[in-house]
Amino acid sequence: MLRIPSEIQAHQFESLKIQENTFVAYRSDVYPSKNDVFFEENAVIYVLEGDKIFSSSSSEVRVQKGDVLFVKRGYYLMSESINEAYKSLVFFFDEKILKEFVSQNLELFENTSAIDPNSSWLLTLKSNEAFGKYIESILPYFKSKTKYLNQFLKLKVQELLLHLLEFDPNNQLKNLLFSIYTGQKADLEYILNTFYLKPLNLDELAKLSGRSLSGFKREFQEIFGQSPGQWIKDKKLEHAAFLIKNKMGNIEEVAETVGYESVSHFIKSFKEKFGITPNKISK
Repeated sequence: MLRIPSEIQAHQFESLKIQENTFVAYRSDVYPSKNDVFFEENAVIYVLEGDKIFSSSSSEVRVQKGDVLFVKRGYYLMSESINEAYKSLVFFFDEKILKEFVSQNLELFENTSAIDPNSSWLLTLKSNEAFGKYIESILPYFKSKTKYLNQFLKLKVQELLLHLLEFDPNNQLKNLLFSIYTGQKADLEYILNTFYLKPLNLDELAKLSGRSLSGFKREFQEIFGQSPGQWIKDKKLEHAAFLIKNKMGNIEEVAETVGYESVSHFIKSFKEKFGITPNKISK
């Protein structure tokens, strides 16, 4: 699984930062790829060449040259076309930046409704000529030596978000930004049931739920009477038992499916929970 922007590599992406936060990255893929990706921040993708399919737990969209895609922070499967290279600009927004934007432009968010905080979220927008000019205005900064780069890029953030609102006649993006501004939190049980088999750590699950790590652990313990780590371990082992009973894979395959790198560790954990080894339950 690729975590972005923290795992952006210099040989794969050219990037611009506002202080320590990645604002925009240029990506060029010569060969098609298929990746599980965790977007650590909300992001906007502008496709320069090629096309890509994004899949979430609830939807799938295809974007192509000239399309704009707003991606809510979360876990997605991405795959590129086999026919041509893929190039894109990816803009990242931490929640502080988005909250500041809404706060500075509250008059734009009158009569706005918050979205369901549990949902994965992909919004495709069609760009126009003015946005094409905006993209052209970003490119020189990849080679710029100006000492005012941070200040220029902060202005570009504001400009980008205003362009996106202009492309959003149904106010879907506006509703999402307002949800972020008001600090809406997702349902804990929904988040864990949706993502417990994914290779996400507790900090990432906490972010998906809209909570700090300490708040996530504390609230989960209060509601479920156990730590989220123990809940996930139990859930994975219960799923493993289901797969084995229904002969949906051998022990090694099932161990890998539920996130165990070591088969011996999986067998030990399985026996601790159920009192028997996986081999015995499969007979």
